[in-house]
Amino acid sequence: MKIGLLGKKIGMTQIFDQEGKAVPVTILELGPCLVTQIKSIESHGYKAIQLGYIKVEKNKLNKAEIGHLNKYNMPALKYLKEYRVNSLKDFEIGQWITVEDFKINQNISVSSISIGKGFTGCTKKHNFSRGPMSHGSKNHKQPGSIGAGTTPGKVFAGKRMAGRMGGKKVTIQNLKIIDIKTNNNIIIIKGSVPGKPGNIVSINQK
Repeated sequence: MKIGLLGKKIGMTQIFDQEGKAVPVTILELGPCLVTQIKSIESHGYKAIQLGYIKVEKNKLNKAEIGHLNKYNMPALKYLKEYRVNSLKDFEIGQWITVEDFKINQNISVSSISIGKGFTGCTKKHNFSRGPMSHGSKNHKQPGSIGAGTTPGKVFAGKRMAGRMGGKKVTIQNLKIIDIKTNNNIIIIKGSVPGKPGNIVSINQK
């Protein structure tokens, strides 16, 4: 049964392997998630499982969300996420998905919203080189020319310029599971994942 899971990032720390080397790890609290909808080829044209995460009061949801969950007699869930699957035979509505469906040394991909850096210049955002720092230079950290003159007389779309940095969905692939704590719904993975502690993360099995 290959399916993803929703959870949140607890934070980073380090552990020591058998050789005494420090290994940077990230701790994630995943699930338990509830199967709220099953999409088949006959009903939707593709196979997918929708999972719900974190129970909340009904007044925290809008009418469309409440109606969708009431259709299958589901509790009010704050986050809903859909995962494509190859087979639907292992799933049923109302089933709980937990970290017990994962294995140590398994590779997963983790998606989350990266930490926002605010409005930044070209040097920080795109790694532009600075201009001369000598006396008389007026181009220390300017972006330089952004387009031609009369022809074509415009700035082309996609030009790298100053702007907001971070705060976007980022996916890190092939992160190895180091340890699983089923009692606390926690997995420990090698390396870092996007976002700050407390961010909602989505993982997919490889």
